[in-house]
Amino acid sequence: MLEGSNDNMLVALLPFIVLFAVFYFFLIRPQRVQAKKHKEMVESLKKGDKIITNGGLVCEIIKVEDTFFTVRLSDDSTARVSKEFIWNKALEETPAKS
Repeated sequence: MLEGSNDNMLVALLPFIVLFAVFYFFLIRPQRVQAKKHKEMVESLKKGDKIITNGGLVCEIIKVEDTFFTVRLSDDSTARVSKEFIWNKALEETPAKS
């Protein structure tokens, strides 16, 4: 009689186990992989690299600190940006052909 109740409990829990596995492989795992790639990209940034912030600003790194970058927005303006708010490394622009 006890073995039957264990089988019923396993059958009752099986949908939750399957649901957790689906969430893990389709949501949690890809998000972790993406976060790891982003962290590696931010750690590889150095002085002179062009970046894009989460706010859409394209700027050049002029100083690297522990948790901040000092960036040049234009010739006469700079700002400090937290490393958390770096979206991506900007693509190198090629000059337009005339």
